[in-house]
Amino acid sequence: MQFEIKLISNSKLDTINLASYIAKFLSKGSLILLTGDLGAGKTTFTQGIAKGLGINENVISPTFNILKCYFHDPINLYHIDAYRLKDQDHNIGLEEFIEGDGVCVIEWPIYIKELIQPNTYLKVNLELILGDKRKITISSNCLSYKNLFEELNKKYV
Repeated sequence: MQFEIKLISNSKLDTINLASYIAKFLSKGSLILLTGDLGAGKTTFTQGIAKGLGINENVISPTFNILKCYFHDPINLYHIDAYRLKDQDHNIGLEEFIEGDGVCVIEWPIYIKELIQPNTYLKVNLELILGDKRKITISSNCLSYKNLFEELNKKYV
């Protein structure tokens, strides 16, 4: 079963608020794959996820670190930026976080696709339109996100 919704975000705040709303439907083990060009808003979306999880830390791109952990009760956030792993060895222990005890957000998942189990994730593609305006396509084959898509359709469509 394929779930999909396409939305327009008119600002960074819209993107943060959408992601914050989505965070309410996440639980330990949730996996979000973020795709889109450089500057499309992947880290902004992650900031919204953090906000929705109640994390008050400043969320920044883990580009040079690969992974940033935000430890928070009741649920942690693991933010992976796989861009620098493009032509590298992926055997660095990321599975522990991808399949871990928190929410895992991965930017540039194509570079570590062998670490991602099929039909286990929520995919969010962000496309630049103009300025801060974005087309956001959210999709999943995972039945555990059915309720999220029902609520997104009620709220945004």
